[in-house]
Amino acid sequence: MRQLAPLTGSYELRHPLRGSAVNAPLDRGARVLHNRCNRRKDAKRLLGSFWLTGTKQRLAWWLDRLLGVQVQFVLAGPWRALSKACSWYSSEEIRRAELQMADMEAASVASDLVDFLNVSPTAFHAVDEAKKQLKRAGYEHLSEKDDWELAAGKKYFFTRNHSTIVAFAIGKRFGGSPSGQKSWKDVSLFFDGTLFLLLWLAVDVSKGGYLEVGVQTYGGGLWHTWFDRDLTIAGRVMIKEVKDGSVCYSHKLVRLQEPIMRIPTLAIHLDRGVMDGFKVNTHNHLVPVLATFVKAELQKKLAENDTSKAADSTNAKNSNEKSSIDNKKHHPILLQLIADHACCELDNIYDFELQLCDTQPSTIGGALKEFIFSGRLDNLCMSFCSLKALIDSTSYESALDEESGVRMVALFDHEEIGSNSAQGAGSPVMLDALSRITKSFNPSNAVLEKAVQKSFLVSADMAHALHPNYMDKHEENHQPKLHGGLVIKHNANQRYATNAVTSFIFREIAEQHNLPVQDFVVRNDMPCGSTIGPILASGVGIRTVDVGAPQLSMHSIREMCAVGDVRHAYQHFKFFFEEFTQLDLKISVDV
Repeated sequence: MRQLAPLTGSYELRHPLRGSAVNAPLDRGARVLHNRCNRRKDAKRLLGSFWLTGTKQRLAWWLDRLLGVQVQFVLAGPWRALSKACSWYSSEEIRRAELQMADMEAASVASDLVDFLNVSPTAFHAVDEAKKQLKRAGYEHLSEKDDWELAAGKKYFFTRNHSTIVAFAIGKRFGGSPSGQKSWKDVSLFFDGTLFLLLWLAVDVSKGGYLEVGVQTYGGGLWHTWFDRDLTIAGRVMIKEVKDGSVCYSHKLVRLQEPIMRIPTLAIHLDRGVMDGFKVNTHNHLVPVLATFVKAELQKKLAENDTSKAADSTNAKNSNEKSSIDNKKHHPILLQLIADHACCELDNIYDFELQLCDTQPSTIGGALKEFIFSGRLDNLCMSFCSLKALIDSTSYESALDEESGVRMVALFDHEEIGSNSAQGAGSPVMLDALSRITKSFNPSNAVLEKAVQKSFLVSADMAHALHPNYMDKHEENHQPKLHGGLVIKHNANQRYATNAVTSFIFREIAEQHNLPVQDFVVRNDMPCGSTIGPILASGVGIRTVDVGAPQLSMHSIREMCAVGDVRHAYQHFKFFFEEFTQLDLKISVDV
């Protein structure tokens, strides 16, 4: 066989849905394509889904040599599209190739989720990362304090308290005639998780020669999972700054990477009855150790000696100047750690909202790399999937050309404690956003009221997967499983907002794309949890379905879910944004 010189140059693979690109040598690219394609038809599908640029003649030769695919290059703008003539493989090979491609996409989305989790130890950090992703995707940052000048076909977002964020993309046909189709397609979720221990007042506690930090529990966590973990702190601090000669105050995000605290368990030798059952006393038992008292005092003396001369030379501060945070409540060791990571002077810290968090990073694990092990999956997993779905559904140039509605994602704070706060789902933030968007195009209240009735909300919260060691905790006919797809939640007492119409709409979108869907109903002899779904449905009057990806160990410091369900959630949300408007035109209820 005639030998050709090795491929040179480079190629670029760009997925039209994800928008991500990978650059590599051409010979490696050919091998990658060969390894991922087990049939000619699958090669056609794969190559049809990617744009390739590079040394086209040699790439064509390699594809013909390795895949048996005849490739014809067609000039299409700055890119070169591929068209193929392919023969058929067996159905078994087709199925195997489809599974391999699904695994590739699932791994990619799951990897992005893990990255999101690892930079989001708190709701403040999650909002910060969401802002970065939205800005990269061309979304404009709005302020609720300003007037909004919105335009059809544009994309926007705003934050409240920097712990709630709402992003939306306005269809180009949304600003048409007053009688035109106007609606919202909204996925609403929350950022906070019950597992956090908040240092609202990190009071200096000295007991038995140890320096401890006072904390307060948040929500309903599995608190026993917090024992013997390497803990650190993250959150935000209020600091004083001087800009252009004027004093101003702002918040700054902080996160200590190294472990600085631990909640040690009592040795079994000192508590023989622990094997019969241990009940956590959240006040007495959940007090993390920061340091020993002797070591802390020695460090304090050294610090005071180092600063005494400087203090004598500068004298006392102006007596009228506002004092910083009360050092009597917080040990200088903790405050100095916070100041160092906030890159400010200790005296410039005036307050903070900090929480304990695990230092162990999120990761993909399991013998077959099918699980995600992480804290805060409830509910950062659904938050990430919805945000990515919104961004990708509006990333290409013509995405909003035929859209007559508004695609929106609302990520709320304080769900785990009832949502009753200025930035929770029980606040007017959702209705405020809908009202301001509508009135930017038509000041009539009637337009808003009609648009709400044409809209649809997906309340996305994680769901309980069947536990192999506690199978009796699930109703026997409703046992959601990992890799089984999103779970539609039902409750006759409206603990979930799902009804027959909303369930059908969400299920029909899955049916059109061969996405798996599961159902969950709690046992009659067990209490049922709730979500922000009923809160928003009753407060706004919008049709709502409650869904979520299945997971294990909910509210533990380390939870787990399936890689495949992350992809299912992302795809389901994306197709919902793209196809709900047309599907809703076929549904008749209140006629």
